[in-house]
Amino acid sequence: MIQVNHLTKRFGPKTAVNDLSFDVQPGVVTGFLGPNGAGKTTTLRAMVGLVRPDAGAVTINGTNYHDIPAPTHEVGALLEAKAYHPGRRARDHLVALAQASRIPSRRVDEVLGLVGLADAGKRKAGTFSLGMAQRLGIAAALLGDPPVLLLDEPVNGLDPEGIVWVRTLMQALATEGRTVLVSSHLMSEMALTATHVIVIGRGKLIADSSIEELVRASSGSRVRLRTPLAGALVPRLQAAGGTVQPGDDGALLVSGLEPEAVGDIAFTARAPVHELARVEASLEEAFMELTQEDSEFRAQGVKGQGVKGQGVKGEPAAPQGWGAAAGTGVAGAGAPAGAGTGGQVGTWPGAPAGDGAPASTSTPTAQGWPAARQGWSRPS
Repeated sequence: MIQVNHLTKRFGPKTAVNDLSFDVQPGVVTGFLGPNGAGKTTTLRAMVGLVRPDAGAVTINGTNYHDIPAPTHEVGALLEAKAYHPGRRARDHLVALAQASRIPSRRVDEVLGLVGLADAGKRKAGTFSLGMAQRLGIAAALLGDPPVLLLDEPVNGLDPEGIVWVRTLMQALATEGRTVLVSSHLMSEMALTATHVIVIGRGKLIADSSIEELVRASSGSRVRLRTPLAGALVPRLQAAGGTVQPGDDGALLVSGLEPEAVGDIAFTARAPVHELARVEASLEEAFMELTQEDSEFRAQGVKGQGVKGQGVKGEPAAPQGWGAAAGTGVAGAGAPAGAGTGGQVGTWPGAPAGDGAPASTSTPTAQGWPAARQGWSRPS
């Protein structure tokens, strides 16, 4: 078990972690999520004594990391994929770590086989791809067969087979009763891997809950209702406190009501129900909603000269400042006109209205804003 108690860490005027407290329980994979600059890596480093807190403390199974007699046997950490000498062979790298921690050399071959590097042990680590470097880092973390694992972005650089392997490995280790904390920016993968998540932003705790609870609490979770009497049901649903939006195929998307309540309203109105289902938000949608005010780094638009035209109906509105190809769009939902006329202003934030792709480089196509991509210009 990992306990973070009122952890605070400052780097000069910047507070990276601010009075942060949470527990990581054994037996489940816990995701550690947050935007760039949220304080995740600083917190992970504090757990293994690489960062000295200004206030608060972190304990591993009730003990400060510096006070653990044999830390490699208690905590395995992957905080940097290429934490090795590039001229050293992969097996020799693990042997050196094993000897420093009084781990039998046979364990080196075991973990090399476990991570799929049995045939690459004699290769110099500096020749490894990022994916192979990640596997070597995981092997190093598993060397002491520790009950606690800290993994920072472990699937970076891995191919699909490698990602599935890491997911299966983490879940198997948690099933054995180990404490597994893993950070990642891949929300779709985290949704398949973790059971519980801790979300932080600007160094503070935002959420500490199961993925199921987090997703259900998101405003993106709705009830989908398909009925031939949709028009008659809308006022009834609204009167019951629901917010109703039309779906793409004529179905109704209802927020603020549970499926049971929606079904009861349809039954009372004697409306036939062809479909009634809960539509959950994705973990990514829930995460973006939670952290929208806590993202330290936001992309801004790129200046250029707009192209006359309108976007294609049905395409997402382009960011303000992107120009569509001349004369190719259909009026109604388009990209903003740059320096030309007739385009509608997009709804995405970030770029000043009227800036877009250079007219000389944008090629007319049947798609409005992809054509503008060909004409992006560097900011002056």
